[in-house]
Amino acid sequence: MTMIDLRYVKKLVEMLDGSSVDSIEISSEKGMKIRISKTPQQRGAVQMAAPMVMPSLLPAAVSAARADANAGAVEVPRLEAAKSRYLEVKSPMVGTYYSAPEPGSKPYLAVGDRISKGQIVCIIEAMKIMNEIESEFDGVVKEILAQNAHPVEYGQVLLRVDPNG
Repeated sequence: MTMIDLRYVKKLVEMLDGSSVDSIEISSEKGMKIRISKTPQQRGAVQMAAPMVMPSLLPAAVSAARADANAGAVEVPRLEAAKSRYLEVKSPMVGTYYSAPEPGSKPYLAVGDRISKGQIVCIIEAMKIMNEIESEFDGVVKEILAQNAHPVEYGQVLLRVDPNG
């Protein structure tokens, strides 16, 4: 029987509570599942076993919208144009973003670099496990939005790639 460390669950709840993410589900190779949600589950609701694609907000856009709300101007058209022109590499989990394999070493990539499908673009540390994140497509890096050693949310855009570059 697998035991669940309550400190681990408490940390997950704290991370979820302080974020814009509504729920998180984690499955282990041994079949253990943990699901934590801010929204209560309704009786009779159907749960999907397959992973769902969640829409994400760009943290910079949300911050800019909040900051500019008092001024009455929100710069959304520019973000929408960049979003449609470039492909986005998004974080598959909540964790800490690292741009290089170890401290002091050269980052995996820089703006202007050509990347290939399957190439490692960064590391996200989650629960003290270093997860190598691979690109899902070929192209040229146009923007790196995540900051080294800073937290990232599930679905947060890490970088944008021009597939035609």
